[in-house]
Amino acid sequence: MEVTEGGVTVEVEGARDGASEGRADEVFYNPEMELNRDVTVAVLRAYAERESRAETYLDAMAASGVRAARAAAEGYDATAADVDDDAVALAGRNLAPYGGEALQRDANALLHEGFFDVVDVDPYGSPMPFADAAVAGTRNLLCVTATDTAPLCGAHFDSGVRRYDTVPRNTEYHPEMGLRVLIGALVRRAASRDKAAVPICSHVSRHYARTYLELEANATDATATLEELGFVHHCEDCLERDHEFGRLPDVPEDCPHCGSNRVLTAGPIWLGPVADAGFTERVADEVTDDMGEAARARSMLQTVAAELDTPTHYDQHRLCKQWTRPAVGMDEFVAALREAGFAASHAHYSGTAFKSDATVAEMREATAELG
Repeated sequence: MEVTEGGVTVEVEGARDGASEGRADEVFYNPEMELNRDVTVAVLRAYAERESRAETYLDAMAASGVRAARAAAEGYDATAADVDDDAVALAGRNLAPYGGEALQRDANALLHEGFFDVVDVDPYGSPMPFADAAVAGTRNLLCVTATDTAPLCGAHFDSGVRRYDTVPRNTEYHPEMGLRVLIGALVRRAASRDKAAVPICSHVSRHYARTYLELEANATDATATLEELGFVHHCEDCLERDHEFGRLPDVPEDCPHCGSNRVLTAGPIWLGPVADAGFTERVADEVTDDMGEAARARSMLQTVAAELDTPTHYDQHRLCKQWTRPAVGMDEFVAALREAGFAASHAHYSGTAFKSDATVAEMREATAELG
């Protein structure tokens, strides 16, 4: 059968619901990842303006090759790589009208042999087995998807520790925890190769985290990125959380806000901005109406661009349950925080997510008349 995405028509052998575009043992097309691909194309368009020398693009796990075909249609010299011969044949047919080539190669081997300006790593599960090679073989922009959300957010704790070399914690802001665990792990891998990796756009959508990291081969800049790593201390009782930068945490024995001894510490994770606001706004502008997820992509990207850079978000429903009062509209809630003198914004992680520099106690007082 044939499907059309963003003006590109490709042949597919099947469709599967789920969080990944391909597995090594079967070739399939996942319509659930169309938002991911739409945003990728918008990022490629915006990045072409940011870095005019970026010309080559590698889809390291091509499967049906739709992602590489869409990059090729945008003018990139696209390569689709896969270890499966059926996937390579299919990707080759899909790339033919738009240019580029399909290779039957292992991504790790290919990326250790040469360079691509833009590398896209979208595996089934964790991207970390490909992280070293991806950093080594990327000149400018590294695009990474992680679908193993349970390890990332701490729900599968031991797996998260093994894969990402950190302590993840399963909290009510678990989508952001997973994203910051992922970015932190990739930043550390890049720094080990004297490369600075800085996220210029990131998002969490349903069952995956996605980040776009701009790389710079500079040891001094790489050291500077490590200064954006640190720890979050989260009280399970009053829901307050604090964060600290650094590689060694000063773990509190009790919550400084309520005295509870139920404090979780997560880290090291990325505490810096997960996106460049200006670049993300340009990405939103590059979303076009021929994209199947255009409305959703624009809304999400605009929210990401406007989000505060605080390391964790809050859920209004969770707070209101804690305060034993009904929730209100999110616009009204955020506005009340701003009127009380605090910075506040919506957050893209859910419809009830928001960010603020207020403490939980200050939020409760600032919004007391709403409930």
